[in-house]
Amino acid sequence: MTTQSSSKPYSSKKTMFTRFLDSVEYLGNLLPHPITLFAIFCVAILISSGIAGYFGVSVVDPRPEGASGRSADGIIHVVSLLNAEGLQLIVTNLVKNFTGFAPLGTVLVAMLGVAIAEHSGLLSAAMRGMVMGASKRMVTFTVIFAGIISNTASELGYVVLIPLAAMLFHSLGRHPLAGLAAAFAGVSGGYSANLLIGTVDPLLSGITESAAQMIDPTYTVGPEVNWYFMFISTFFIAIVGAFVTEKIVEPKLGEYKIEEASEDLSQDKMGALTAAEKKGLKLAGIAVLVVSALLAWTIVPENGVLRNPVTGEVAGSPFLKSIVAFIFVFFAIPGFVYGKVTGSMKNDRDVINAMSKSMSSMGMYIVLVFFAAQFVAFFKWTNFGQVFAVGGADFLQTIGLTGPALFFAFIIMCGFINLMIGSASAQWAVTAPIFIPMLMLVGYAPETIQAAYRIGDSVTNLITPMMSYFGLILAVASRYVKNLGIGTLIATMLPYTLCFLVGWSILFYIWVFVFGLPVGPGAATYYTP
Repeated sequence: MTTQSSSKPYSSKKTMFTRFLDSVEYLGNLLPHPITLFAIFCVAILISSGIAGYFGVSVVDPRPEGASGRSADGIIHVVSLLNAEGLQLIVTNLVKNFTGFAPLGTVLVAMLGVAIAEHSGLLSAAMRGMVMGASKRMVTFTVIFAGIISNTASELGYVVLIPLAAMLFHSLGRHPLAGLAAAFAGVSGGYSANLLIGTVDPLLSGITESAAQMIDPTYTVGPEVNWYFMFISTFFIAIVGAFVTEKIVEPKLGEYKIEEASEDLSQDKMGALTAAEKKGLKLAGIAVLVVSALLAWTIVPENGVLRNPVTGEVAGSPFLKSIVAFIFVFFAIPGFVYGKVTGSMKNDRDVINAMSKSMSSMGMYIVLVFFAAQFVAFFKWTNFGQVFAVGGADFLQTIGLTGPALFFAFIIMCGFINLMIGSASAQWAVTAPIFIPMLMLVGYAPETIQAAYRIGDSVTNLITPMMSYFGLILAVASRYVKNLGIGTLIATMLPYTLCFLVGWSILFYIWVFVFGLPVGPGAATYYTP
């Protein structure tokens, strides 16, 4: 894979921003693997707790007397783990920390259902049908929209949609890099947005819940808490992305010349949907409607069996608490129907194989969770999170940074950290125990804080080489423009990052602070102890 500069004028000279990105790439490459990083963090917490405990570091507990979780003497002390009691606590809870880590089970269960839909070919066919069936006027919007909803199926958007979009634009006589950029913007820049609750929702909400319980041990955060805002964000990001593609990126790329390609593109073909695939999609769609109707029957009527048995409301209902189980069903049944029609799944063994393959690909995630769970537990036991939160909250109140300005700063900070730590779960596992308690003490609910984090985490995915699929994107782009460099790709994607950052932040401001709308079902905007 080459990293030489492109011949394009805007990438031939290193600007100050390009040098900054080079520095970010260099420093990011110095960071160890996220798993190693968490192991280092665990050791650092042990040593730091010993030092802080020795010097008696503490803060005044801001919670009122009688509040759940408030310390008996009204003082929050840093607890040292670098002693006999700390060692006993660690070794007796090592397994429990891992198995009880909220995102672990929820993500694995959701992935089992998604795996059936993915390995049967349903998701790939639906994506191809959506993109290739779009009118020429709507093709850019459709590509980005398909990219956003593809993140439900993990890496499918990167592997299938981005190369497909480049080929589609090429076949339409448009610059293939514009198609690649549009798809990349949807898949990665719109990573957090979606029409459906996907695997990222329970992953983040589990980490958020653990962090929130440092302040309120009874606080719960469900996977659905950002759904309203992310649903609207899907259309917003698709519209903004289409505008950036057609008005900024594509004009700058100019007319594509076939001699720029690094290989023969004459065999560049997109597979049209076969008759069997079309039939499979139709029957899978009917299956989706049936499943949706059955789920609606349990929650829409006033006496629905999955409504809250005490209040009769949707809030706090078994339906919302079991949303991961319904993600599994929602993908598994249509996926199997499609597989049965097309012949990709003939029996239960094929279904089991699909789920097994999915679980085998989750090995890295499971190892990451083991160390992340220990870090989160250590951080909670030491009271570092509460001490940092109280100190940080006092500082924010002292300088008067509250409301929209506070969240804009938080979003920008998350986007900057994302340049170094490309994994959404890894970054949130590190930052949530600090910022969730801190912003709760300032008066904001964890659900709103998580929604703001998701904006910052998504928008800089497009310009960080630390993103795990950045090399794949560069390889695909190099097919169409030989000697394409990292700087060229980053420069191409930078307008999306800037427009998404500004536009999405403004949408968040209008949604939360102007209209006062909840970011999800039953989600509070403000937190009152």
